[in-house]
Amino acid sequence: QVQLVESGGGLAQPGGSLRLSCAASGFDFSTHAMSWARQAPGKGLEWVAGIWHDGRDTYYAESVKGRFTISRDNTENTVYLQMNSLKPEDTAVYYCAAVSMPPYISRRPGDYEYWGQGTQVTVSS
Repeated sequence: QVQLVESGGGLAQPGGSLRLSCAASGFDFSTHAMSWARQAPGKGLEWVAGIWHDGRDTYYAESVKGRFTISRDNTENTVYLQMNSLKPEDTAVYYCAAVSMPPYISRRPGDYEYWGQGTQVTVSS
């Protein structure tokens, strides 16, 4: 069956870094665009970053541009989110999501086929 399993979350200090991973199985990872989204306490789901199926281009929300980097390894069926210069407002549950060969990298959660269970990121001193 399809699985997306996130890992790498935890507690970080403001200004610190974390690297999230999302391991995919049960579908053809190399034909799916991938995104990361997050949900902060009491807020809706926010798209954070996306990458084409072949990694040729990446996209970011304004709130994380210049601090976060999305990447993927199609030989390992894994997508990553490197998070630097973390801020308390980055505190959220982070999810990875997949969609097959989209016409564009959507920022709408409803456009994604598969979702992981999420990993908690807390930024606090």
